Amino acid sequence: IEALLNSLKLGAVSALLAGVFAVPLAWAVARTDMPGRGLTRMLVLATFITPPYTGAVAWILLAGPNAGWLNRFYMLATGAEAGPFNIYSFTGLAVVIALYSFPYIFILTTAALELVSSEMEDAANILGAGPWRTMWRVTLPLALPAILGGLIICFLEAIALFGSPALIALPARFNVVTTQLWQFFSHPARVEVAAAFAMPLLLITIGLFWVQQRIIRRRGFVALTGKGGERRPLALGPWRWVLFGYAFLVLALAVLLPYLILGQAAFAKAWGRGFGFDNLTLANFHFLLFEHATARQSVVNSFLYAGATAFIAIGLALAIAYIVQRRLIPFGGVLSFLCMAPFVIPGIVLAIGFYAAYAPPPLALYGTAWILILAFTTRFLPIAFANASAAIRSINPEMEDAVRILGGSRLTAVTRVVVPLLKSSLVGAWLLIQIAETLLPIFHTPDGVLLALVVLLALGFMLALVFAWVYEL
Repeated sequence: IEALLNSLKLGAVSALLAGVFAVPLAWAVARTDMPGRGLTRMLVLATFITPPYTGAVAWILLAGPNAGWLNRFYMLATGAEAGPFNIYSFTGLAVVIALYSFPYIFILTTAALELVSSEMEDAANILGAGPWRTMWRVTLPLALPAILGGLIICFLEAIALFGSPALIALPARFNVVTTQLWQFFSHPARVEVAAAFAMPLLLITIGLFWVQQRIIRRRGFVALTGKGGERRPLALGPWRWVLFGYAFLVLALAVLLPYLILGQAAFAKAWGRGFGFDNLTLANFHFLLFEHATARQSVVNSFLYAGATAFIAIGLALAIAYIVQRRLIPFGGVLSFLCMAPFVIPGIVLAIGFYAAYAPPPLALYGTAWILILAFTTRFLPIAFANASAAIRSINPEMEDAVRILGGSRLTAVTRVVVPLLKSSLVGAWLLIQIAETLLPIFHTPDGVLLALVVLLALGFMLALVFAWVYEL
């Protein structure tokens, strides 16, 4: 019970922090003239390709109570005997999870805000509202479904993560659901107890969706109609530099500082010796790229499986979101719950379920690529569904009605009108799934984990540059 309560608290705090990080950045990138918007978007993608497990490793090196670099610099500068930071705490764990989950909210919210016509903001300005009041009363409320969807995803991910809590919560001597589940799988394994312990998380998911529907049920969020509309950045004057400073602070905590310390560890003979030319070596990279037996093939497999997963998840999520939002069948809310439920089930429990379902005949998929593709499609379906659902809610059905009046079928309306209008949102969701599944499985290796993480993160960072360019197109 204590572990369950800790997980609920961790999920709430992490989701709220992620919202604080993401929503101002999304508004700044999508609606304002803040400098460096393309760089901000790119660094957010770089944040997403950094798994929370890797971020936890980096922040242990940065803010460990004894040898963390931030504490060492503080003690060197002030002469204090101890530093102020301690990553081995509930607060430290919540901040680490928030820093690497806020891209969910950022990408969903950015996609929604980019659909909002400037005519609505102009109307508010004509009636006397300034830029900040317009943001709070007009712009952000129109993106509320996307924001709520992102917050729910962050909450569910926080309570389903295992890597970060294993590195931070266990040394801090408190349990969450996933670390408790891990103990159920120790010898003797009690799979049925672990499955039962995961069931309350499904009830929590139902409760979250009930709250979400209560909030947005009586309000309209249509931002894109058949009349079109101009979209231009909002001029903030000197405040744009303040907003840029905030963006730089968040991204420095999520990307720049962790990458710096991980890079130092990757090139070091012994990372604890600190910076110095006599401590530099390329031997770690040579071992990983040329001597390790399976590293290169694992990268290729991960990209292939991730591409297949992303296409299947986006297609399935778009179809279900359209059915639910246009109310084509009764009890569509059940489909919404089924799409989001996999995100709250801890990965180890989901893996046991897939093994039990697909390993025996007649399917006998165990040991094949298909069981991995199906498992990851299930795992990342909530990301695609939350994105597609929020995007479809912003489109007025009048454009689909026009297609039907002119003789087109509903399928024609979806493929020729809805999908082109949602291409930005769908590309964003595709990138999220592609990056998440490509990079996350690679990092789950116990041998030389830190160095492998750094090398593959560098490759992922270069991919993020390409993805950011494609996303802009």
